[in-house]
Amino acid sequence: MPMNPRFIAALAVILAAGLSACDKEAEPSPVVTGHTGPKPEVLPQMINKELPFRYPPALYSKKIQGNVTLRIFIDAQGRVAEDSTRVVETSSYAALDSAAVKGSRELRFVPARRRGDAIPVSILFPVYFRHPDAPALPGDTILRQSTRTQ
Repeated sequence: MPMNPRFIAALAVILAAGLSACDKEAEPSPVVTGHTGPKPEVLPQMINKELPFRYPPALYSKKIQGNVTLRIFIDAQGRVAEDSTRVVETSSYAALDSAAVKGSRELRFVPARRRGDAIPVSILFPVYFRHPDAPALPGDTILRQSTRTQ
């Protein structure tokens, strides 16, 4: 039975484990970028219960997958600042890039904190569009491991 693209829309993981660069072999962590003041002591944490990214139907039907890395600015209230989102690494598919940017508008966060105060930050936010019936992409270690055990 084919899965609904709304449920498979995208995978985006934000971990508050540290300020390290995204590693294709590990789960991505947010990277604070463009922040001129002191680094936050507590990273922003996504609070959306469902991811707001919608897989473009034409690409879903063709099982086209891709990764998009966005730079988003999260204000001190935990909202993505309007018109702040930029694609820093394209998927090479304009429709996937656009879907990632559009979905980012609905992201909500517990804001970053420094000395207990909420502060605005700019982070890199990875968005992964995956089709359940398509082969794993290079670097998808979790998917590769699960296919070996089946």
